[in-house]
Amino acid sequence: MTTLSSKAGTKGVPRADREQQILAAATEEFGRHGYEATTVAAIAARVGVTKPLLHQYFGSKEGLYLACLDPIGDRLLDAIRTAMAGHDAAAPPTPLRVLDALFTALDGQRRAWFVLYDPTLPPGSDAAQRAAHYRDAIDGLAATGTAELLHTAGTTDPLDADALKHAWRGLCTALVRWWIDHPDQSPEAMTRRCTRLIEAAHTIFAPGDDTT
Repeated sequence: MTTLSSKAGTKGVPRADREQQILAAATEEFGRHGYEATTVAAIAARVGVTKPLLHQYFGSKEGLYLACLDPIGDRLLDAIRTAMAGHDAAAPPTPLRVLDALFTALDGQRRAWFVLYDPTLPPGSDAAQRAAHYRDAIDGLAATGTAELLHTAGTTDPLDADALKHAWRGLCTALVRWWIDHPDQSPEAMTRRCTRLIEAAHTIFAPGDDTT
C-alpha cells in the first residue's frame, strides 16, 4: 500500500476537490505539450501528489485525458449550439456570436482547445476516437453555419462551403493561440477585437469603386 507523503498535500482534501485539481493540471499539460509528450509524472508533480494516486483516480493516462476531454467537448458544443440558435435582427452576426461563445467557454482554460485538437493522440485509440467525435460535431455545426452564410451571399458550391469550414477552424485555432500569448485579454476584449478585425477585412476585400 502506497503512503502519500505530507508534501503531497492530499490529507484533508476531499476527493472531488483533488480530482478537479488534477483535471485542471492535466488539461494545462495536455494542452501545452500534447498527449504524446505529457507524462502522468509531470501532472502529479504539478498538483503535488503521487503517480499512484492519479492511477487510482483515473486508471491510466488515457483515462485521465478522457476525463479532461469530455467536459471540454461538451462545454464547447453547448456554447456553439446556443450561439447559433435563433436571435433577433439586432444580435451580432453568427460568426461573432460563435467566437464570443468560444472565448467565454474557454476562459480560465484557454489551452483546453488544444486538448480537443491534439494531433499526437494515438491513432485508433479511445482518446483519438472520442476527440474525433467532438471535432466532427463541431465541424458539423461549422458546416451548417458556413453553408448558410454562403447561401446568403448567393454561393451554393459545396466545395466553397467545405473550404470555408476548414478556414474557420484554422481561424479559431489561430485566435485561441494568440489569446494564450496575451493572457491579459478578456473574452469580451477578444470579441471586440474580432469585431474590429472582421469589419476591417470587409472594408479591405470589398469591391472597389471602378467609376473613377
